[in-house]
Amino acid sequence: MPVEQVVVVDLNKICGEESKAQLDAEFGEGNCSFIPCDVSNGDALRDAFQSTVDQFGRLDIVINNAGINNEKNWEKTIQVNLTSVIKGTYLALEHMSKEYGKEGGTIINVSSMAAFMHSPHQPVYTATKHGVIGFTRAMADASSLGQYGVRINVLCPAFVDTPLLHSVEHEDNMGKFVKFKDDFKLSMSKFGVLQPSLIAEGMMKMIIDTSLNGAVMKITCSKGIHFHTYEPMSA
Repeated sequence: MPVEQVVVVDLNKICGEESKAQLDAEFGEGNCSFIPCDVSNGDALRDAFQSTVDQFGRLDIVINNAGINNEKNWEKTIQVNLTSVIKGTYLALEHMSKEYGKEGGTIINVSSMAAFMHSPHQPVYTATKHGVIGFTRAMADASSLGQYGVRINVLCPAFVDTPLLHSVEHEDNMGKFVKFKDDFKLSMSKFGVLQPSLIAEGMMKMIIDTSLNGAVMKITCSKGIHFHTYEPMSA
């Protein structure tokens, strides 16, 4: 059975190197690479994709997972949370889509339950996560109609125990919306906080289930892994 090969792309060099070391220890060296990259830099992101293909020969799975929560510098939040997801999806298609003579694959874009919840503390973050869902569903339709051979799905976790969760404490991140941090904490205590391992489990389900395209997976403490359903549009 062939060994999966993984490339970790992150702005945080320390965390990236730690992740690589953990994967090397578990799966052996030579199967994982870390590429430092600011995903909001389109040229750097393109280079990261090309370096991955140069090193491992092909691309099969892309997870666009980078995200920040910064309402003060909200333009940056749009660049990282939405623009880079769009660029990452288009770059993934260049390396996987049958329209470019490639062999197909799967893309998972990460949104958030913020797109479905009361979120007065993070309006721009919420807007980006709505955008990720809309873009992903439209691209999944395009992939199906265009016979790209690429499944494109979106994953929406609720609160997850990561450093992003603590960014709401700081005025530097939240600007005037920092005054709503108590409301945010109330939501956290009401809905609970997920462990990253459950998000990984959801990711694996989306990768393995070849019937999924345009699916919107939700992960919450109360319902676990489940899917959002949309009512059919009437004429």
